[in-house]
Amino acid sequence: MKICGLQKLTLLDYPGTVACTVFLGGCNFRCPWCHNYDLATNKVPEIMTIPNLLGFLQERKDKLEGVAITGGEPCLNTDLPDLLRQIKSIGYKVKLDTNGSQYDMLKTVIETGLVDYVAMDIKNSQIKYKPTTGAKYTVDLSSIESIRKSVNLLMLKGDVDYEFRTTVIDEFHELSDFEAIGIWIQGAKRYYLQPFVDRESVPYEGFHAPSQDKLNGCLDIVRKYVPQAEIRGV
Repeated sequence: MKICGLQKLTLLDYPGTVACTVFLGGCNFRCPWCHNYDLATNKVPEIMTIPNLLGFLQERKDKLEGVAITGGEPCLNTDLPDLLRQIKSIGYKVKLDTNGSQYDMLKTVIETGLVDYVAMDIKNSQIKYKPTTGAKYTVDLSSIESIRKSVNLLMLKGDVDYEFRTTVIDEFHELSDFEAIGIWIQGAKRYYLQPFVDRESVPYEGFHAPSQDKLNGCLDIVRKYVPQAEIRGV
């Protein structure tokens, strides 16, 4: 496990909670529009050890309420449960960001009570997952069965609070995709659409946010299936 970043204070990454955000290196996706591509490909150096992080959290107990664990894909780390257990023992709530591809690890940390909130990305409709995630560049994404299982785990088991979210990119998403996504996650607790924002860290050029009209159209469609759907980041 490699800690590649630490945002010492955030009011946005963990809904309703004053938190810090810990960035773990490594991801099994190669989304061509990724904001953290160097981190996902493990090109970002380690900035601190786990004991350093735990020391920081001990010192901030009077200022922070929660810790958001993101990446990359945190669930690739076999020692993730141990890290979460140590964070929880200090007294923090834990939010986990995940792409849902590592079902067994997600199930483990939920069933052992090591996470309080999960934010899972829904990259696209199921038939368009491969191009959206750059799967042709990876070696371990042969299907999205584990992602389907992760969706079901969050929606049906009820052991942890959660949200689904999709970054909407004009070149990858059509209105019909959100019809398919809506049917897929019908009845979900909450679902957020967030427009793509171009940055220097994005590995490829030529991607754009959808127009406001298109974004509103996507929202109208998914609200038929997930009434709690909202646009975030506008």
